[in-house]
Amino acid sequence: MLGRIFTVGGYTLLSRVTGFARDIMLAAILGAGPVADAFFVALRLPNHFRAIFAEGAFNAAFVPAYAHLHGQNQASAKLFADRIFTLLLSAQIVLLVVAWLFMPQVIGLLAPGFSDDPARGELAIALTRITFPYLLLITLVTLYGGMLNVMHRFASAAAAPIFLNLSMMATLALAAFFPGAGYAAAWGVLIAGILEFLLLAGDAARNGILPKFSVPRLDMDVRAFFRALGPATIGSMGTQVALFADTIIATFLAAGALSALYYADRLNQLPIGVIGIAIGTVLLPELSRRLAAEDHAGAAKAQRRAFDFTLLFSIPFVAAFLTVPDVIMRAMFARGAFSKADAAAAGATLAAYAVGLIPFVMIRSAVATFYARKDTATPVKAALTGVAVNVALKVALMGTLAQIGLALATAIGAWINLLLVLGFAVRRGFLQLDREWLISLAKFAISGIVLAAALWLTARFAALYFAQMTSFRDELALLLLMLTGIFVYGFSILVLFGRGWIFRLIRG
Repeated sequence: MLGRIFTVGGYTLLSRVTGFARDIMLAAILGAGPVADAFFVALRLPNHFRAIFAEGAFNAAFVPAYAHLHGQNQASAKLFADRIFTLLLSAQIVLLVVAWLFMPQVIGLLAPGFSDDPARGELAIALTRITFPYLLLITLVTLYGGMLNVMHRFASAAAAPIFLNLSMMATLALAAFFPGAGYAAAWGVLIAGILEFLLLAGDAARNGILPKFSVPRLDMDVRAFFRALGPATIGSMGTQVALFADTIIATFLAAGALSALYYADRLNQLPIGVIGIAIGTVLLPELSRRLAAEDHAGAAKAQRRAFDFTLLFSIPFVAAFLTVPDVIMRAMFARGAFSKADAAAAGATLAAYAVGLIPFVMIRSAVATFYARKDTATPVKAALTGVAVNVALKVALMGTLAQIGLALATAIGAWINLLLVLGFAVRRGFLQLDREWLISLAKFAISGIVLAAALWLTARFAALYFAQMTSFRDELALLLLMLTGIFVYGFSILVLFGRGWIFRLIRG
């Protein structure tokens, strides 16, 4: 399990690193103005649908069912995959045609604030027509990736997002050949979808599992899939409805609010992707396999270990994003068209997101215990409660805190979602919050507080020591903070937990 987590996490980390390089180019070329806002709407729309129907709901319903069939009869598993592929592709083609035909109305609903700025609205419509086919391609990528994950082949699915970053960087570098930089970035998204599809389809073909067209029949397995898909879709919509609300509300705020949300979320997504999604991706088929074999003790141990790994690697990000977000944003993006004022706005937004980083990272592993048992309905209750609080707080806070209020509301909603999921799991006997784990949580909290204090003091020192420098001041400060954080956090974990705990965590 650990090796597979590092495979997914390693490729995801590489994806995030190249993603930062891409965002640095985006910030320098697009800045945080109207063109950037229009592009981020065009990027968010297919990504929202992807997160709801592909990576979220589809994986939750498909992976446990396919894993169960694959372990019993590979011919049945192949037929099931063929039928789901046919239905999935047909639905995506219909959605794509409808979206293309009614794109002005779609943008009018999702970015109503653009109605006061017709030029920004028209650009958003044009760019979204280019980016929307990415949804069809990435949905097929998700299908292939889920099938490969059941076979314990995680590398290609984890590496695929790297193409999005490289493709956008290439088209941005050639922006002079497009009508504008926004168009260059949008075409980069579409080209990336094609490349990701070819990568995953090729890997699936090499492993002999590439699905083909089949006459759709609502047999027992397909009906069970759709029974699981419905609640999973509603559950996945929880977070995405909140993000949709961010997009809608931010279009009414001053120009640059959408951009601040985007760059803050990009940094916030680093631990979510590298840690949360990587561990959750490996945990779901692992739990499904153990539960199918009636190994309930092994399943509980795997989930507990996943929680420990998640907290171990996410605490440093929480401490850094809460204490030194301004330094991080200036070092990463404050160049070209992206000013230090833009970095300050994005940094404050990042700190608000960081309030909810722990639940953002843990939720994928927390709901895995339900999805592995083919229970996609229970997490919906938690998700919908969280999103209701989330949206209500967005409306309440947008007037005084602007996009910072939107991020803070998202963080509070995430905590409600996670705590409810954990409560349901404990009540159903899927999870035990015993004294040993509560002590472990306290130790993680102490290590985080110690690290936050060390980072805050180091940032104050760096501000004085590097004050006379005219270039690379923030970059050097960030490097010093990283070195300090590694030493302080590593030492505190060693003192609080001991080498025995670390070795047991690694060996499993």
